[in-house]
Amino acid sequence: MSHLPSALPGTTTMAKTALPALSPEARGMMLGAAAATIWGLYLALARQGISTGLTPVDIAAFRYVTAGLVMLPWLVVAWPEVRAIGLWRSLALAALAGPPFILLGVGGYQFAPLAHGAVVQPATVTVLGMILATLVLGEALTRARILGTTIIVAGIAVIAGPGLLTGGGLTPLGDAMFAGAGVLWAGFTLLSRRWKVPPVAGTAIVSVISGAVMLPWALASHGVAHYASLPLGTLAVQVVVQGVLTGVVSVIAFTRAVGLIGASRAAIFPALVPAAAILIGIPVAGEWPTVLQWSGLALVSTGLLVAVGVIALRGR
Repeated sequence: MSHLPSALPGTTTMAKTALPALSPEARGMMLGAAAATIWGLYLALARQGISTGLTPVDIAAFRYVTAGLVMLPWLVVAWPEVRAIGLWRSLALAALAGPPFILLGVGGYQFAPLAHGAVVQPATVTVLGMILATLVLGEALTRARILGTTIIVAGIAVIAGPGLLTGGGLTPLGDAMFAGAGVLWAGFTLLSRRWKVPPVAGTAIVSVISGAVMLPWALASHGVAHYASLPLGTLAVQVVVQGVLTGVVSVIAFTRAVGLIGASRAAIFPALVPAAAILIGIPVAGEWPTVLQWSGLALVSTGLLVAVGVIALRGR
């Protein structure tokens, strides 16, 4: 069939016109938004899992064992690339984005309500990520980023504020755990950028190391019978959401966003998690947002647009 033309006249030009190539900044924003949506889904299902009897160790095992199995073949094939990162850097990345991150972020729900985790952890990532990127990486701290981050944090406070005013005596412990998880992820963001870690390599390293830790930990803690007794639907959802989407896809997307738009800008996207969790919670948990929560969603969206420069500020 070599006599056929490779393309009809004008089709290449038309395709380029109809499907213009996205700029690196646009791709970074889309990847960051995708990661935030996946994290929102993870947040809703993690809270649901804790309320139905799963433990933080269960959720960490679903995430890292599954992700580790998915990424292990790639790690073997691309071993020279992984080896170039180095053992100590690999262990540092796994310590920041691995089991401690999930155990703190999910474990906090044993002591504090969902609203607390939805505000404390993302706000910590956003603010600390911006500060670290400025101090360590030398990224510009523009007025737009400061104002945008302020609006985002205000929106998160509006979303979760009512829940922050209620809680038991152990609520501060849960809040401290959420903040600790935020610190870990901000550190992961910073080191990924500073060491120029390839997104897939970073994901493979974190997943395989963490999976090797969590598999014996989970079996020693709960035993095979515990997992065999879980409903098949629960296992399937947790494996797909925790292991594949959260454990692999979101980490690659977020790390790639860091490389495209910078750590300071990328630190804005975790602030979208409360909004994503609230919207996803409508079908998952049957919870409709209140007027205050809708207002918070509007603030968060506006703050994001300001921080990434979509809404321009006069006199910058």
